[in-house]
Amino acid sequence: MSAVDIDRINIFMAVRRAARPARRSAFSLALPLLVFLAVAFVAPILYLLVTAVGNPETRDVLPRTLTALQDWDGKSVPDEPVYAALAEDLKVAKGNSTAALLGKRLNYEISGMRSRVLAAARMVEKPGDGPYKERFVQLGKEWASPETWAVIKRNGAAVTPYYLLTALDLKQASDGSIERVHGDQAIFLDVLGRTLLVAGLVTLFTLLLGYPVAYVLTIAPRTIASVMMLMVLLPLWTSLLVRTTAWVVLLQSDGVINDMLLGLHLTSEKLQLIFTRFGTVTAMTHIQLPFTILPIYSVMRSIPATQLRAARSLGAGPSSAFWRVYAPQTLPGVVAGCLMTFILSLGYYITPALVGGPRDQMVSNFISVYINRDLNWGLAASLGVVLLVVTLAIYLLFLRLVGADKIKLG
Repeated sequence: MSAVDIDRINIFMAVRRAARPARRSAFSLALPLLVFLAVAFVAPILYLLVTAVGNPETRDVLPRTLTALQDWDGKSVPDEPVYAALAEDLKVAKGNSTAALLGKRLNYEISGMRSRVLAAARMVEKPGDGPYKERFVQLGKEWASPETWAVIKRNGAAVTPYYLLTALDLKQASDGSIERVHGDQAIFLDVLGRTLLVAGLVTLFTLLLGYPVAYVLTIAPRTIASVMMLMVLLPLWTSLLVRTTAWVVLLQSDGVINDMLLGLHLTSEKLQLIFTRFGTVTAMTHIQLPFTILPIYSVMRSIPATQLRAARSLGAGPSSAFWRVYAPQTLPGVVAGCLMTFILSLGYYITPALVGGPRDQMVSNFISVYINRDLNWGLAASLGVVLLVVTLAIYLLFLRLVGADKIKLG
């Protein structure tokens, strides 16, 4: 190594040492934000992922039973030692008040198991010893079914694919294979498709309505543009619940819109506007308009107005000059506004719940139901994971098709 190379290395190291205090100061200033993101964003997502595959109920309540099932062939009805182990576990569960948790977990996969588990827990409390096999079988045919014991043994694992499979309308058969759920149980893919459809419609309508508004904001006189911008920003200063409730008032059968249509003789009878897909998309479009307009406006404002005049002076018509010279330069704002609107629309809950009908509820509504009413945290977390994966996939698709350099928020 020559002396010149050594001098270059020494200079480089000296510059790095000199920059260390500045880097430490910058990191210390950013540390509170990093901690906040870790606590408020990263940790909940990690907890969501863990809850979506967590499977503690059977392992905690039936440790002896799972041990006794290790040598079970998986095809015939288990022998007496398995039933005896189950009886011992249920005695402990009855005393710890955990039998209901076990029954609830098994009931997800086998209908009626919650009542069977509670009945078995009451039975083992009564005086009398084995043989337990006969006594369990008398309580219900489920205890004599190899499928029931296969489910119990399968749920002895620390993690389970059950919740994620259910969120995708799939299930695990007794032999471990994955199969499609049919009939009225296959609802979640339809709900996910509906969520994507509503979010796509809202994004399309906000773009069609917001793009002309953003353009007028850039060419209007300052006074008029200020008033228009105030009208754009005003919804952001109002609670989402208040805005949604206002649309309930407007769209109901005796609401303002129906009264206007009847007064103008545009309809001969009142229209069903509330609790419909139309009402849901309309209310969400109004709420999301500012999030589409502002990124487009910020990009349009940076485009020199002289470009259109130059294109006209070179022979281009008004329409040709706009679409070939001006519109392509607004693409970064359009992409940013549409992406923000679409992703925000995927997680809407209040507006579809108040304005939409039963067939307009989105994934977020089902997550709320499974958390607040059914207390099925696993399935709620799995639906959240599916929605998170879809959102990330759409975002990555945008980056792939458009490019990160074309997405600008301001």
